[in-house]
Amino acid sequence: MADHTHPNPLVTLSDSALPRLPKNVKAPIYDRSKLTPGIVHIGLGNFHRAHQAWYLHQLMQKGLAHDWAIIGAGVRPGDAAMRERLLRQDCLTTLVELDPDREAVEVIGPMVDFVEVDKHNAPLIAAMSDPQIRIVSLTVTEGGYYVSETGGLDTDHPDIQHDANNPDRPITAYGAMVAAYKARRELGAAPFAGQSCDNLLRNGDVLRNTVVGLARLSDPELAQWIDETADFPNAMVDCIVPATGEAELALARRLGIDDTAPVTHENFRQWVLQDNFCDGRPPWELAGVTITNNVHAHEAMKIRVLNGGHQMLANVGEVMGLQTIADCMAQPTVAAFFHKVQTNEVLPHVQAVPGLSPKDYLSKIEKRFSNPKIHDTTRRVAFDGSARHPGFILPTLSDALHTGGGIGGLALVEALWARMCAGTNEEEGLIAANDPNWTVLNSTALQAKNTPSAWLKMTHIYGDLVENAQFHSAFSHWLSMIWSLGAEAALRHYINSSS
Repeated sequence: MADHTHPNPLVTLSDSALPRLPKNVKAPIYDRSKLTPGIVHIGLGNFHRAHQAWYLHQLMQKGLAHDWAIIGAGVRPGDAAMRERLLRQDCLTTLVELDPDREAVEVIGPMVDFVEVDKHNAPLIAAMSDPQIRIVSLTVTEGGYYVSETGGLDTDHPDIQHDANNPDRPITAYGAMVAAYKARRELGAAPFAGQSCDNLLRNGDVLRNTVVGLARLSDPELAQWIDETADFPNAMVDCIVPATGEAELALARRLGIDDTAPVTHENFRQWVLQDNFCDGRPPWELAGVTITNNVHAHEAMKIRVLNGGHQMLANVGEVMGLQTIADCMAQPTVAAFFHKVQTNEVLPHVQAVPGLSPKDYLSKIEKRFSNPKIHDTTRRVAFDGSARHPGFILPTLSDALHTGGGIGGLALVEALWARMCAGTNEEEGLIAANDPNWTVLNSTALQAKNTPSAWLKMTHIYGDLVENAQFHSAFSHWLSMIWSLGAEAALRHYINSSS
């Protein structure tokens, strides 16, 4: 742990500075100049660097996978700023593990370049067209796959329409992937594997549907080639990684490193991966990755308990003015609410996985969420609820309704989300726009204050649940109580109820 009395000399992160890093900082022991790329990763944020890049770094430290280095990429204008920061420090990243009892620091270096961010993605297409790239991976958030209400590709979305009509000048990651597949096919090269690293059930299948569906709009023959020859492995990914702000930048400096894009993370990682790669893969299992063809049970447990649990906490946290997930778990009423919903209404619909029961998994999640060193803000976790609630909460709610299970707590979760989207917390503070569909959510939430059923008319979110009388009644009951008595009073009513 760093000496707080006598701070380490500040080292500006770069290849040349690696020998001068503080003694307590683990650094690459491999020759980065000899790394060659094998992966292009689109959406190079904190999670990727604390997760997939970390696993690759572990292999490189063992003398393995030196031909699988990462080239970073982005398709949004804001990604250019990250590119500039990382290139300035030779694509190195400082990772700080936040354990309640210690801080562990390491610098990782599996990333070797970051392609220029271009509106029509020509540099990205060129990078992915290179046959030495055998995997293209993505972290683009759960709502970034252009999935329609029926589960297929949203062909009416303007971005998809643009890429279908302009396949040589795409603006989406998927359009760029389609263009690169076309180039590789024309070269006679093998396709790359498309690897989603987002929190989606069957994320590889979702990615396949998006890419193949988009290709079909402009080139059905190419779409068939992609579908028949390219692989899209399913995976479950897990590590809590807060956003980087001034506190994280200051922490890195206190530990002796001037890093303009450091990453903090919890002392837990998990990656469960389907062994389905059309042109090879790094030996991930030697770095602790679980390779299995039964990914679904692992991802269902994680998405329903952890990701669903995040929504349970983040929405009520925003309403009650609690700043972080750990703050929510430290609030007795919120913690009791979380435990009851999970135990009574979520776990009955979660299958065990080898070596881990749903009950034991929940215990691990409660401990991880309670880590006070992880400043994971409720605002960050609550972002994009219009994608996260349908993905993380509503499948469990549907299962409970179909099997006659309890739904009171899950309906309360939805009511708390509706209350949050009204745009103010209970201290009359502003809750700023926090969803790509915020305008619609906000106006609907304000209408639902007096007419709760207005919220449930959003069929693009709730689908056939809007017709369910049991859910409608429970939701209306809780939302009315939240507005009249307050969120904590509603939580207490639920906790003390027999349901």
